[in-house]
Amino acid sequence: MAPQRNTGAGAEAELPEYAGHYRLESCLGSGGMGVVHLARSTSGMRLAVKVVHAEFARDPEFRGRFRQEVAAARRVSGAFTAPVVDADPEAGRPWMATLFIPGPTLSEQVKRKGPMSREQLRRLMAGLAEALRDIHRVGVVHRDLKPSNVLLAEDGPKVIDFGISRPKDSELRTETGKLIGTPPFMAPEQFRRPREVGPAADIFALGSVMVHAATGRGPFDSDSPYVVAYQVVHDEPDLTGVPEGLAPLVRRCLAKEPEDRPTPDELMRELRSVAASYDTQAFIPAQRTGEAQRAGEEQRAGEERIPAEAGAEAGAAQAGGTPAGADRCEDAGRSGDAGRSEGAGRSEGAGRSEGAGRRAGRRPGRRRVVALTAGSLGLALLGALVAVWVSGGNDQAAEGAGAPTLTAASGSTWTARPAVGGEGMPHCAYAGGKVFCARPGVVFALSASDGGLLWRRSVDTRSTSGPPALSGGLVQPYTDGGSRLAGLDPATGRQVWQRRLPAGTTVRYAGDTALLTGADGTVTGVDGADGATRWRSAVPGRGMPVLDAFPGAPTVFATRTSADGTSTQVTAVDPGTGRVRWDTRLGGWLKPFAAQGGSVFFLAVDSAYGAKEIVRYTPGTGATRRVPLPAVLDGAHATVRGNVVYVLATGGSLDAVDLGPGRPGRLLWHLETSVSRGSAPVVRGGRVYLTASDGRLLAVDAGNGRLVGQTPARLGANSAEVMSTPPAPVPVGARVLAAAPDGTVFTVDGGRPSAW
Repeated sequence: MAPQRNTGAGAEAELPEYAGHYRLESCLGSGGMGVVHLARSTSGMRLAVKVVHAEFARDPEFRGRFRQEVAAARRVSGAFTAPVVDADPEAGRPWMATLFIPGPTLSEQVKRKGPMSREQLRRLMAGLAEALRDIHRVGVVHRDLKPSNVLLAEDGPKVIDFGISRPKDSELRTETGKLIGTPPFMAPEQFRRPREVGPAADIFALGSVMVHAATGRGPFDSDSPYVVAYQVVHDEPDLTGVPEGLAPLVRRCLAKEPEDRPTPDELMRELRSVAASYDTQAFIPAQRTGEAQRAGEEQRAGEERIPAEAGAEAGAAQAGGTPAGADRCEDAGRSGDAGRSEGAGRSEGAGRSEGAGRRAGRRPGRRRVVALTAGSLGLALLGALVAVWVSGGNDQAAEGAGAPTLTAASGSTWTARPAVGGEGMPHCAYAGGKVFCARPGVVFALSASDGGLLWRRSVDTRSTSGPPALSGGLVQPYTDGGSRLAGLDPATGRQVWQRRLPAGTTVRYAGDTALLTGADGTVTGVDGADGATRWRSAVPGRGMPVLDAFPGAPTVFATRTSADGTSTQVTAVDPGTGRVRWDTRLGGWLKPFAAQGGSVFFLAVDSAYGAKEIVRYTPGTGATRRVPLPAVLDGAHATVRGNVVYVLATGGSLDAVDLGPGRPGRLLWHLETSVSRGSAPVVRGGRVYLTASDGRLLAVDAGNGRLVGQTPARLGANSAEVMSTPPAPVPVGARVLAAAPDGTVFTVDGGRPSAW
């Protein structure tokens, strides 16, 4: 049988035929972390098989998170979850097979049929309380209970998607920049004290889920996750529309302090007292109508066909994303739920599928008032809000330049919005008096002197993971998830050459070479000037290598982390020839972040991806130096200048750590910047610059850690989405260039940050 094909042009356009021994029969839907297929076991059992996106399969952090999801799902498999049948998190494309359960998610049910009746609500709450009791009994905290993660089966609700769950007695932390939860269903402690999240957080989420089921909206309602975060921590929930008999119990679930919330056993006991007689008819008595009704009859009759609607809902839900019909498989990277990473794939920001229901019952007037208050707090509550934006486009014809929105400021600073429409912050690079930027589906060039648009062109990029590269004298946009590599004339945007990419290819650039890492781990060096193959070889070691290149370094660094996370193989490869310069194995899970003075610098992370050490390896001498960080830092980005490493963590903490010979590891200064998600820091001219996910550019004195300037936020129309890792600012002479979520690209005077 030939591989299944989609109509999409992304990396998932050609789908695998098997996952392990399971034949994949059809695509049911797509979640943020992978594609879900209807599959059959050898005996004919129907399964929902989640196959992760190729782009995540190459990320060792994701693989670790996926292993954790599989372990948690197996641990809780039972009457209240979708049982795990088989899994292989170490496969080239990791996968997990669960028993297929037909039925809609709670999110879809409420959207289609409206709020539930009192009896349905009581049964739902009891079923979820039983599910949480069993989940907590085996020591797991779900941490992302929400309507799209509740599957409504005939015999009661099933809790699915354990992508960000963890053992309640562990010290696991939020994954770096990718996965945290869904703000309207997160507990206050998930914003205030993420390291102290326990089973009570799931009870808070249960209360929010019940409000959604009863009203079609959440207890804390806004299009902006910033405002939702403020309301969750400070405001009382809006329980208007929740039945009188259940409202007090729901309110207890939504208590601000974990110790004030009931346990699952207490919930079940109180629910029994709410009604003297418990209605024992089918969980959703009116569910099976039309096609779904016929599907149920066919299933009972032992027929093979599966209804498209029920299959897509159940399959996509079991994938860990928003339910979606088979048509959503056209772009396997999309999720209508505003993005799951990181379950392990993408984190969820605003929770769009549920947001539509909430907007139907929005409270008038409140959002505007609270938004002002939240802004005055510097958005410090958002320790981790993530949404990864994806888009498509395969039109290779150059577009007319058009007239950008352009505002000339004093001197040589400017603000431009050259790419109207689209999503995501532009990623930009500077070369030869021009600024080259990429956004999903488009690449454009601006004049560095005044921001004028020189050219704009559609490109085949589903996502933008970095700025365009200048390789071989040509502009080459990053193409992770795209199907073609192209070289563009920097003067006109005209395509000079193009090269088709196999599905699942990762692209990195080093000088005049594009490095293509295939799904089998083979690396191909491509000449940036003409797209011709220079070399092809397998990097030493087993598994998929992750390549990193740093300015000024003569080699690229391929890293592979062991399955247990205790060591990392590091290989230095000459990008021009593919020759291995050196190869070593270092202790710990290491992520390279810089190369300077003949040394390579790494962040050593723990099993939850929290940075705990700075590691400096000097291949010329074989010396390894390890410097503990002052604290374990989640979502850390780092840079080095001289003997000082600057580390920005999730939540906005910025630390300067001394690596000098006197007192290595000494904390030179610490600053709380109020940045929920920030870029990698950039050091230039005695200042540390960073971009925030809300579009602010900040400047910090590198000597004393004092904040010396910041620009206003530029969220734009997509204010409900927060980028996981914003693009880093770019020094352009005496100016600093940055970009924002509203699509603007702007420069400021680097010498006068107080005037920003």
